[in-house]
Amino acid sequence: MFTGIIEELGKVTGLEREGENLHITLEAEMTPELKIDQSIAHNGVCLTVVDLDNGQNRYTVTAIKETLDRSNIGLLKIGDLVNLERCMQMNGRLDGHIVQGHVDQTATVTDINEVDGSWEFHFEYEPKDNLITVEKGSITINGTSLTVVKSEKGAFSVAIIPYTYEHTNFKSFKKGTVVNLEFDIIGKYVASYLEQSQNS
Repeated sequence: MFTGIIEELGKVTGLEREGENLHITLEAEMTPELKIDQSIAHNGVCLTVVDLDNGQNRYTVTAIKETLDRSNIGLLKIGDLVNLERCMQMNGRLDGHIVQGHVDQTATVTDINEVDGSWEFHFEYEPKDNLITVEKGSITINGTSLTVVKSEKGAFSVAIIPYTYEHTNFKSFKKGTVVNLEFDIIGKYVASYLEQSQNS
């Protein structure tokens, strides 16, 4: 489980295809603290460390076809910045919200507005059953826990403060950028329950 509070920006240094899998090598300061089999959220996608190169501060994870089809991981290029978060410690504070590291789908940046020192980002996504946003509710974008400002069917916006802008890959977003979405797990359960109740 994760919190959606980004620890560090990793830099993609290697991409290698093997069948339908993609091996991704990243450079990150946290590397010496990692171990093989450890789970780390990459742009909100939970991936397992499969190789370590502590001398170069680099580690490798592998994404399978399901992950590549559902997220923006398959769009990564050498030099891209990736939001990183290690699993939540059980004795830690839940500063963001409950994030599973299981991306539901992608969205596209449709507009970016600077508003007196902060930024408002607008997104559109394909509406699907049980995947909704609500104003003042939680949403995870590229692994970052955020609060929805405005919400409508298939679209929403969030506000980004300067700290979040500088310490996540939001600073590299532009119109057309594809991002990962994980909808609030509590909202998904409620929506699913209501749908089943109506159909029973």
